[in-house]
Amino acid sequence: MNIEINHHQLEIIQGDIADQDTDALVNAANNHFWMGGGVAGAIKRKGGDEIEREAINQGPVEIGDIVITSGGRLKARWVIHAAVMGQDLHTNAVYVQKATHQSLEAAESKKISSISFPALGTGVGRFSIYHCAKIMVTEAIDFLVTSTFVKRIRFVLFDTTTYAAFEEELHLQFSAKRH
Repeated sequence: MNIEINHHQLEIIQGDIADQDTDALVNAANNHFWMGGGVAGAIKRKGGDEIEREAINQGPVEIGDIVITSGGRLKARWVIHAAVMGQDLHTNAVYVQKATHQSLEAAESKKISSISFPALGTGVGRFSIYHCAKIMVTEAIDFLVTSTFVKRIRFVLFDTTTYAAFEEELHLQFSAKRH
């Protein structure tokens, strides 16, 4: 699914975030940046251990903050590590919103034109996919209205249930913004 917002693209696809060819990928990280399973594990397996080393050397940070590393062997040039949870591996709406916003602002300041996001905090963080979709889609739409450098935001969802939640939320949000 692809929607145009202010001459920019907002996309939702089902797939593996570590395979994306956008300029940057967002990693759903803990605030110490060790990369175990889920999105982080997939990025580390395909991109290499150096991504984790670069991230750990910049941490720890406050939950909701981000660090940027190289993409290692990934197609993406950059990985934005969004600290959406602490060492307890739990998250909440405030952290998901802040991590999403901080990731987008970092991409804009680095003049990154395309970015891929997972559903932040919905794996090991056990955050509701529906609440996550509402927060992240709202942030993306609002951001694309004023963005200068970020031209494409892609949500890459691993399973059909999460994809459906984001697709439904995009329909709701886009309809609300147009009326």
